[in-house]
Amino acid sequence: MTVSLWDRRGLSKAALALSVLLAVTGCSDNATEGPQDQPSSEASDNHANAAREEAAPAQGGVIARVAARNRPAVVNVGAIRSVPATGGEEDQGDQPLEEFFRRFFGGDQSEPRYESRSLGSGFIIRSDGYIVTNAHVVAKADQILVQLHDRRQLQAELVGEDQVTDLALLKVDASGLPTVSLATNDDIQVGEWVVAMGSPFGFDSSVTAGIVSAKGRSLPGMSGAYVPFLQTDVAINPGNSGGPLFNLDGQVVGVNSQIYSRSGGYMGLSFAIPAQVVSEVTRQLREDGEAHHGWLGVSVQTVTERLAGSLDLKEPRGGVVSRVVDGGPAAEAGLRTGDVILKVEGHEIEVASDIPPLVGSKQPGDKLTLTVLRDGKRLKKTVTLGSLEQSRSLHKEGAAQPRRWTPVPQPAAS
Repeated sequence: MTVSLWDRRGLSKAALALSVLLAVTGCSDNATEGPQDQPSSEASDNHANAAREEAAPAQGGVIARVAARNRPAVVNVGAIRSVPATGGEEDQGDQPLEEFFRRFFGGDQSEPRYESRSLGSGFIIRSDGYIVTNAHVVAKADQILVQLHDRRQLQAELVGEDQVTDLALLKVDASGLPTVSLATNDDIQVGEWVVAMGSPFGFDSSVTAGIVSAKGRSLPGMSGAYVPFLQTDVAINPGNSGGPLFNLDGQVVGVNSQIYSRSGGYMGLSFAIPAQVVSEVTRQLREDGEAHHGWLGVSVQTVTERLAGSLDLKEPRGGVVSRVVDGGPAAEAGLRTGDVILKVEGHEIEVASDIPPLVGSKQPGDKLTLTVLRDGKRLKKTVTLGSLEQSRSLHKEGAAQPRRWTPVPQPAAS
């Protein structure tokens, strides 16, 4: 079954507008000419160009090879949803006329609906048709279509999705597909070059490059607490969501997921879900259809310099427990308000946001060893983790329970 998702008329208009823009800005070989007889200036320019070429990192050829090798495994992901014509499902409100028609005329007087279509990206991780994308790309989709690099369009089945990490796993009925490989370690460095591929604004097979700006970023929102995001300066825009982020060895080190923007478009800050999170979550989705995350049952805040002095810490680090959920795992293990969590399973805690990803990477029922500071003494506490379902049943939140918060500027799904 072949279905066309993309409105080529819109792309044609965009192409026409782009050609006009290029013409107006004078992108031609006949630019305004300056004086021809200036040998000293020309020699100076040549010297400067040679110096720039010598100093610049020779990444162009490497990036081209990464793009050529992996482009066939990067796909477009289209989601079709049935949406009420009166607006979003959450905004329907009271509809007295609809109720009148139902009562006096009978039959199915449901409100008119229309198809809403969205476009994202994804990549193939197994040759038998398993594809990774973002959960928000396919959320509430009635139909999911995948366009391969060879222009085939295939219907996809949603194997599973995990809203906590914003990851989804799809399956198409195909074999012998090209694949990418996930990085097996997290030794990517700040300042390292990375390459993104995807379909920003529907322009498929687009390639952008930049560097890793930071690691272990915690972002507010449903998928923010449990994911130690990679922050990059790679140009990411709407439509890039779910696409791969490669290192220069051609391995996927992340899934492009969010941008930080005041305008809704790229402003120099983009965020990717690290490959280690992707690997574990997609394994669970493939095997069980869902992913599970541990729950600690505390709220924590970062230790400031002022707090450090009152807590007998030589330097501000760790996460101080500001609340313990009654009946939660931490309460059962004897944690108290005011305890400072210094280590989780031997991992040093620099700031409070380091804790939720470590907890979330574990399974409910796993035992977690915490090193805490209490009254100037270091103690070890072993906690048997609960589940997010348990957290919701208690109607409570903890450090490992993602909380919705809207900052300014707002992280936006790409």
